[in-house]
Amino acid sequence: MKKKEPNFSCLINTQVEPHNAAPTKKTYLYFLSPLPLPLFVWSLELRGQRRKQNKNNTKEERKREMGVVVIFDFDRTIIENDSDNWVTTQLGASSLFDLLRPSLPWNSLMDRVMTELHSQGKSIDDIANSLKTIYLDPHIVSAIKSAHLLGCDLRVVSDANEFFIETVLKHHGILSCFTDIVTNPSFVDKEGKLRILPYHISSVSPHGCALCPPNMCKGKIIEKIMKPVNAEERKNFIYLGDGKGDYCPSLKLTNEDYVMPRDNYPLSNLISNNPDLIKAKVYRWSNGEELERTLSELINKLLGRDQPNNNLQNLSGECKLEAIPASSEEGYSVAIPVPR
Repeated sequence: MKKKEPNFSCLINTQVEPHNAAPTKKTYLYFLSPLPLPLFVWSLELRGQRRKQNKNNTKEERKREMGVVVIFDFDRTIIENDSDNWVTTQLGASSLFDLLRPSLPWNSLMDRVMTELHSQGKSIDDIANSLKTIYLDPHIVSAIKSAHLLGCDLRVVSDANEFFIETVLKHHGILSCFTDIVTNPSFVDKEGKLRILPYHISSVSPHGCALCPPNMCKGKIIEKIMKPVNAEERKNFIYLGDGKGDYCPSLKLTNEDYVMPRDNYPLSNLISNNPDLIKAKVYRWSNGEELERTLSELINKLLGRDQPNNNLQNLSGECKLEAIPASSEEGYSVAIPVPR
């Protein structure tokens, strides 16, 4: 005689539960069964704000737990424009910039321009406000937030400067998605002037790389990042960039890594002209929508290869496993929160 399959019924219920200062909204599926089966409940708490890290975990421990490291250039990669050119144009310093360009290294040039703007009455707030008007494609914002929620270690390596980058990322609500920003240092002095310094001081400690500008070798920076990250377990790297300065770090990637050059920009052309020198797999993009789609596909591919349970890895929420005893004489109901 064929064994009769048990009938299950389902009930959907949405509740708003207090969680510290902010309420948490949960949707539950209630599964009802007449049979005494072992029961495990996956409780998925989805919060509208960035989830807090466990106080016992340091930032370095969190970095080691991440399996995919995504490194972004800033100018013409995260943002559509070059931030230095944008600020000088918006604040009326283009003529001075063009006049001094042939005689000064880039960082010294930008530092001099900032000093001149200050002497003309421009404040640090004027500089910040001009930065906030730079276009950042919503697809790129979405890509960064999604990669962060999936547990990727996101970093910026850029030849811009600290103040410019942090101002833009904070304005768009994505600064906290990044574990590190490596760029030219900057600070506001006691007179309120923005000062910009080189990452490498070539006269003191030249980096010795013929491919890179004197103030920054991104290749050496990538090597410095890769060494401790890979010390305990090999991570997969994804590097996104557009310019000549992004070619050297692309050469440091292995055949287990990925490089995403912006199509028809210098990095893409250099890779096309020297394909045998690049070990990493190459995926090109032209705009924010293509960047978001390509990056998402690569991350999901890497997580799917590295993790045994793909469905759980693709959920953007906190997962807790709880064992609930089931009666041997009575049926049970299971409440499973559903991700939105």
